[in-house]
Amino acid sequence: MPAVRVQKHEAEKVKNLLKKLNLYDGKRRPRREETTVLLPVISSPELRKLGFEVVDVELPFRPERQIYKNLEDILAEKLTREELAYLGRYDIIGDIAIVQIPEELEHKLEEIINALLIVHPFLKVIVKRGFHKGDFRVRDYEIIWGERRLTTIHKENGVKIKVDLGRVFFNPRMKGERYRLAQLVQDGERILLMFAGVLPYALVIARFKNVEITAIELNEDAVKLGLENVELNRNKLKGKIKVIHGDVFEVVPKLGTFDRVISPTPKGVDALGLALNKAEKWVHYYDFVHEDKFDEFKRRIEEECQRLGKRCEVRIKKISDYKPHVYKVCADIRLI
Repeated sequence: MPAVRVQKHEAEKVKNLLKKLNLYDGKRRPRREETTVLLPVISSPELRKLGFEVVDVELPFRPERQIYKNLEDILAEKLTREELAYLGRYDIIGDIAIVQIPEELEHKLEEIINALLIVHPFLKVIVKRGFHKGDFRVRDYEIIWGERRLTTIHKENGVKIKVDLGRVFFNPRMKGERYRLAQLVQDGERILLMFAGVLPYALVIARFKNVEITAIELNEDAVKLGLENVELNRNKLKGKIKVIHGDVFEVVPKLGTFDRVISPTPKGVDALGLALNKAEKWVHYYDFVHEDKFDEFKRRIEEECQRLGKRCEVRIKKISDYKPHVYKVCADIRLI
């Protein structure tokens, strides 16, 4: 198989040129020699015209997962364009992959599973996503490959989060948002976290900042897992986390005020007034808002502040797509 021999100090520049000319063979590994590097190439008379020294040498193939950039690259060889269009986004939580497979792709289930295992060889379970159910927004999942479990330990922002997908709600796509909040928080703050779940927000914030967090959660399974997660990360946490099992609307009115209130509000729940009432400096309030109603959402917050005798500055930040023209947003509210 052909390769070009170049001096080490020129290897990166030549490699980039070969890629630009579509002559580089990315399926094989380069090999370093004492003063030179052998770069794998695709056989072409253009190589000698460019002045390269071409040699015939066996270079090892890369593991298949390194050849492809993502799942779609692999499946492009297995599925038609129409079929690829049906494939939704997938999530990785710990060693569990969650995929959405509509009826139109059921006949390609084996190809999708094999592709996932190439891109993510550490997977132990692959599940098909169902619908949310119940007050705690827990989804139905069907295990389609691997071990028969829905429990895993997810790593994020330097913390470990134990999750049971059959019993609790957890959104791995909020990783960046949780880190953003942790960077906004200052040491010494007293923080109220409503709808706390298995404590992903609390754990990430307490990982980076020396704070006192009071977390409220109604789902008993989430509370138990949250307490496990505190212990799981005990040696990593700068801050303290107190967990209260109960209904936010019953527990929070009995509490005092806090420097900062965070409300990862479930869809369809209105806790804005409660969050604003318990905050002294900051509120981070999450909601689902149509793109045409951002101004209306901001006015609603300002009016609620006024009703409570408070002044505020409001910044609305898009967090993620929810459905066409509807976004999950965070209102960063500074009380002044």
